[in-house]
Amino acid sequence: MEARDDGTEAAKTMDFPLGDLLDPERCYDFLLSVLHPHGLGCPNGHALEEAFIHKRDRTPILDYRCKTCGRCFNLFTGTLLQGTKYNAVQMVQLLHGIAEGKPTAQLAREMGVDRKWLLIRRHQLQALGSQARSQEPLPEGVVEVDEMYQNAGEKRRTASRCG
Repeated sequence: MEARDDGTEAAKTMDFPLGDLLDPERCYDFLLSVLHPHGLGCPNGHALEEAFIHKRDRTPILDYRCKTCGRCFNLFTGTLLQGTKYNAVQMVQLLHGIAEGKPTAQLAREMGVDRKWLLIRRHQLQALGSQARSQEPLPEGVVEVDEMYQNAGEKRRTASRCG
């Protein structure tokens, strides 16, 4: 426990800022495969070959401009992450943290981002994942749910017995 400024104690947390350890190029390639499985292209349907690099200020995330229609686009265009200012490494951290079930506050600290923005994106991504999941019943008639009831019925102390 560590002392806070207000005199109370707070539990120490162990944060792992993985962003310093991840390779931006590999994160970009991963995001490209997840967000655009058929390849990046103009949102208006034109191929990437019909575009030129418009900005390079967030390498490896490049902003392109379509020569045919003039539309600007990048890796996040047309996704829930459109308009984000964060880089590819931070976005992979976000997806990994949500999939792992990390608390939003801890994830925000590790990523060095705004907790409020992160909470909104988390809810949007979880809703999208919920819509995309299969609604089919499981193929087996019996399913184990041990973990659901892991602490069910446990008490802090044993019950006292009458005389």
